[in-house]
Amino acid sequence: MAKEGYVNLLPVQKKNSKDPGDNQQMMLARREFLTAGYYQSLSDRVNALALEYASEAQRILDIGCGEGYYSHRLYNALTAVHPCQLQGVDISKSAIKYAAKRYSNLSFCVASAYEMPIPSHCIDLAIRIYAPSKVEELQRVMAPNGILITVSPGPLHHFALKQQIYAEPRLHPASDAKIAGFECLHLERLMSQLELNNSQDISHFLEMTPYAWKFTAEQKHTFAQSGLSCELDFQIEVHRISV
Repeated sequence: MAKEGYVNLLPVQKKNSKDPGDNQQMMLARREFLTAGYYQSLSDRVNALALEYASEAQRILDIGCGEGYYSHRLYNALTAVHPCQLQGVDISKSAIKYAAKRYSNLSFCVASAYEMPIPSHCIDLAIRIYAPSKVEELQRVMAPNGILITVSPGPLHHFALKQQIYAEPRLHPASDAKIAGFECLHLERLMSQLELNNSQDISHFLEMTPYAWKFTAEQKHTFAQSGLSCELDFQIEVHRISV
């Protein structure tokens, strides 16, 4: 148990690198960007769907929870209705360290989403926002009739950034909303336009995206001076365990 309150359950032989997951620089950038509220509409929608499809969930799991932004907002939404417990799992020690320190009323652990230290058939509600995972592990941890809410990039997500990088930018592939062992109950796209004018916010946004290293220092400076506008396109799915 670390002094910040989290546990590290990622064996050394499973790390595959010295510091797996998002590094501290990416984590800090995402933390500042999310705290500024630019993705709050996504968080609000996930919370609304959780209340609609799993309002009585007692045991909650955030797979790939990062620094805990979505975790704590979901927990607050659910505990306004009834008591529950939330466990966050992420492979990034930097992210979990911050999450545990800031949200001491939640439980966090450093672990792989491919081998989660979670008892079988115990999770009533799980969320997975952008995080990769293993289907067999999702099937294993979900309780009977458990609900899984996933978020992935929609076709147009950040397309304006791709246009700045690639000669022939491609759309993200649309999800077929199929997860083995689960029944899809709901599918939607949450779309909006992101407008950034604050240089610090622009810097944080670029740093937290997978395109950060594609831009030159001059391009980043141009964005900071002239502002940045791009599409937000989130595909949100609600699944129920059926195996």
